[in-house]
Amino acid sequence: MGASRRTIRPYVAASPRFRDGDFHNTVPSSMVTAGQSGSLLREALTHRSHGRPTHPVPLTAPQPAGAAAELAVTWFGHASALLEVDGARVLVDPVWGERVSPSRVVGPKRLHPVPGPLEGLPPVDAVLISHDHYDHLDLPTVRTLLRTQTAPFVVPLGIGAHLRRWGVPESRIVELDWDGVHTVAGLTLTCTEARHFSGRGIGNNPTLWSSWVVAGPRHRVFFGGDTGYTPAFERIGLRHGPFDLSLLPVGAYGAQWPDVHMDPEEAVRAQQDLNAQDLGGGLLLPIHWATFNLAFHAWAEPVQRLLAAAGTAGVRVVVPQPGQRVDAAALPEPTDWWSAAI
Repeated sequence: MGASRRTIRPYVAASPRFRDGDFHNTVPSSMVTAGQSGSLLREALTHRSHGRPTHPVPLTAPQPAGAAAELAVTWFGHASALLEVDGARVLVDPVWGERVSPSRVVGPKRLHPVPGPLEGLPPVDAVLISHDHYDHLDLPTVRTLLRTQTAPFVVPLGIGAHLRRWGVPESRIVELDWDGVHTVAGLTLTCTEARHFSGRGIGNNPTLWSSWVVAGPRHRVFFGGDTGYTPAFERIGLRHGPFDLSLLPVGAYGAQWPDVHMDPEEAVRAQQDLNAQDLGGGLLLPIHWATFNLAFHAWAEPVQRLLAAAGTAGVRVVVPQPGQRVDAAALPEPTDWWSAAI
């Protein structure tokens, strides 16, 4: 589980986004569209299995470089990735657990193994968390990082209460509101707006959700975490962009919750917003798909739709296997590895 609302409240009450006991999106948003409860039940009964691959998902054993690169990324599946930016390393939304659930026996289970052990990661300079949902903030992973790493956890407001409950020392917790900034290892980490929600079984929206800008002296990366499409992307792009690399969610979408999860076409639109100052410069890496069955679309549909939309829009995309490291200085040839698992 996590911290109680009473424990969280002192750390969040001063935020302008916290009103009437909850955090709120800038654009009014619902978790489930009104009148869709019956549709959700029908989809769960008839289409839940569509989100599972029928063959093993190809994996790459992670092989981190000795020194962090100018710009590289290793995607571990879902929203978990290791960024290398101007010689520093940032771990984002690390989830190495078997289930994204408060239970060890029920709830979404991995569709593929973890590509490599968490203990095998090189030292990182920061751990970024986008929000407190189980598929982005994982207790077993936090406990391992507490033992194997020394980096701070840089998180949106309120998530520090969960970390404190789990034994993370105050010296390793940095909590930020939107537009808050923390610097580490020559990088500027900026907490930026997202359109989502939060909660770990204690009601909705007790803690803040966010995207992140990771900016070094020479390169800039945008990490979308988990979000619906929002006009904030254009504002973020004008203020912090353009971005050399964007990690944007493309999966777990559905007609039942259009406000809080992007579909692949919206991810392409977001990439264009984020890079309006340089439409041809940014590279998009899709996240939030392939690892957990969280919606009712087919397993490979997110990347198939993304590539079609990106091709039409002229957006550059890279789709690594889980565990594969991609260096921007030597991009791999595009490979359709997902079709083998369909």
